[in-house]
Amino acid sequence: MQYPNTISLRVYGRYALFSDPITRVGGEKCSYPVPTYQALKGIMESVYWKPTLIWYVDAVRIMNRIETQSKGIRPIKYNDGGNDLSIYTYLSEVEYQVRAHFEWNTRRPDLACDRNENKHYAIAKRMVERGGRRDIFLGTRECQGYVEPCIFGEGKGAYDNTPPLPLGLMVHGITYADETDTGQMQERFWRPVMENGIIKFIRPEDCPVVRDIHPQQPKHFTLGQSMTGCDALYEEVMHE
Repeated sequence: MQYPNTISLRVYGRYALFSDPITRVGGEKCSYPVPTYQALKGIMESVYWKPTLIWYVDAVRIMNRIETQSKGIRPIKYNDGGNDLSIYTYLSEVEYQVRAHFEWNTRRPDLACDRNENKHYAIAKRMVERGGRRDIFLGTRECQGYVEPCIFGEGKGAYDNTPPLPLGLMVHGITYADETDTGQMQERFWRPVMENGIIKFIRPEDCPVVRDIHPQQPKHFTLGQSMTGCDALYEEVMHE
């Protein structure tokens, strides 16, 4: 990469559910107190994504106080039919500043002709200004989110000037087959620390705990058929 290609955006919404897998036993769900790397990466991919590139989340800043709200939910019972009763614990009135950048997916040499750094970066910035290319969800589909440009570190946050706060073992994210050479879908874990309201993320390959989920083959894309090249997309987006 010739440039850092860094994007900063404000992410906010009324509710969020960054699900802790330990709390899913019995159908209950309880959110982590802060967003996971994977949830933020998913937001970046909803803003703008191509298989040519991979988003890396550098840091998140927690702007509002961490508050929760529990709701009674009637999820579908897939085995027996009908509905069940569960308690989901959401984060409420969330707001974050996110800083991320993209790098080329070097495991996709078939898409090397789509690597136009300046055009991808310009499209990504325009998509942030427009609120994302796809709908934004804060951890789960029922939690609608919104994005807009911001300057990372600007404004007053609820946890400015606070001492380091270890958050324990958390899910970092999921590594898919097109981002690794193992041929496996993998789940990653780490131990984040929030300092002055900011969590700085380690890179996926640096996670200390990695667990294989199941074998997986990457999906193939063909320019002009199953995906639009960045040149054509640039002309469409920048001249609307």
